[in-house]
Amino acid sequence: MDFLTQHFQQTRRQFLTSSASGAGAVALATLLKQEGRLAAESSLETASLVDPLRPRTSHFTARAKACIFIFLAGGTSQIELFDPKPELTRLDGQRIPESFLKGVRFSFVKPTESFLMGSRFPFRRYGECGMEMSELLPHIGSCADELCLIRSLHHEAFDHAPGELEMCTGKDIPGRPSLGAWLSYGLGSESQNLPGYVVLMNHRGPVARQMAWGSGFLPSVYQGVVFRNQGEPILNLQTPDDITTTAHRSQLDAIRKLNQLRQEQNHDPEVAARIAAYELAFRMQTAAPELIDLSHETRDTLTAYGVDRPNQQGTFSRNCLLARRLVERGVRVVSIFQRAWDQHKGLEGDLRKQCVEVDQPIGALLKDLRQRGLLDSTLVVWGTEFGRTPLTENAKPGPDAGRDHHPHGFSMWLAGGGVKGGRVIGATDELSWNAVTDRVHTNDFHATLLHLFGFDHKRLTYRFKGLDFRLTDVAGNVVDQILT
Repeated sequence: MDFLTQHFQQTRRQFLTSSASGAGAVALATLLKQEGRLAAESSLETASLVDPLRPRTSHFTARAKACIFIFLAGGTSQIELFDPKPELTRLDGQRIPESFLKGVRFSFVKPTESFLMGSRFPFRRYGECGMEMSELLPHIGSCADELCLIRSLHHEAFDHAPGELEMCTGKDIPGRPSLGAWLSYGLGSESQNLPGYVVLMNHRGPVARQMAWGSGFLPSVYQGVVFRNQGEPILNLQTPDDITTTAHRSQLDAIRKLNQLRQEQNHDPEVAARIAAYELAFRMQTAAPELIDLSHETRDTLTAYGVDRPNQQGTFSRNCLLARRLVERGVRVVSIFQRAWDQHKGLEGDLRKQCVEVDQPIGALLKDLRQRGLLDSTLVVWGTEFGRTPLTENAKPGPDAGRDHHPHGFSMWLAGGGVKGGRVIGATDELSWNAVTDRVHTNDFHATLLHLFGFDHKRLTYRFKGLDFRLTDVAGNVVDQILT
């Protein structure tokens, strides 16, 4: 078909598309430039079409360049681990005042069958800063001078999947991009042979599953890629034995050309994501197996992380070590998920077991990053979807008692990556019921994380269905006390 015939036979949709990219685009560019939005937004959207994972600059100088987010799903108990409450201990076994129950929803608690219960474990002071944390966390406690402990986090989601989405995506509903996806979108990746965002799983995954690390309405190249820590890192990644590297390369080149033709027609960023995924998978065939091969790590390193510890059902130690190796290789975001903290009963024994599993490798990770000069540029986060109630769950206090979900005041901590260590932010009331001092909402927490990576959370946006979305929705303030 000659050029003129092809031109006159174009569809109405094609005509409008080409028109929009002509005079309409010029008018739009003029308006955006007048509003001061053209450079930031157009550069990101252009990058997602041309080279989705190319490293990019942030709005201002970043303190952090990589993030390791340790998400301990289920709801870790702030009362046992991070938020000492002597008054709650004194009132152990008593009924909670009615005033605390007004307007509060529970997942399982029946107030008439539940009692106040103090921490089942003593607290100790750690580090030169004297930070109070549970005796169950001696290895993390030995890094107290690196930690910024927030005791006043809160949000409104009181069940697992909404709480996980709230903490991971900024909104307690499905369909929003995860924090890791936003960082990958904003900054790209410094690794040529590995994804920009990697997910490591220990025990079961979060209730929200893929939505906790998904890309939502962002191009799929920015979602987390789940790695197994033994065997094949990614199933079905390797080329079959009877296909030569040359043949595989030729196949990819042909697929790339077809995808590029399609992208020239519809300018769909998802096609660019598909091209990038094929190319990355080809490069990962060598890089991924090398990543999980720990044979070159020293015996001292393996022992420090507890990789070979007996009687450890999960693989948490190995995942913490892999997180350091991923960051070393330029991966932007690593999420470590472990869903084992939902202690509705038997809290005392179960919490002791879980802390034994995670305390040593997390402490080793912090020290290893510091020793290698990586902690200043790597933000490490201990996260969870909510805390636990000061009340027992329909039982009298004792070893068999547990606690229900509690989003009104709970604890998380950060280290490295521009965080001011050795300090505590905020406080809950005397029962650890509500955050009352220097309250930090999820939106504030995410605004601060983006700030550490050099982003104004109000300007890191993505247009979807005519709206400019952001991680922090329509709220959020940077918590300055966290910053160095």
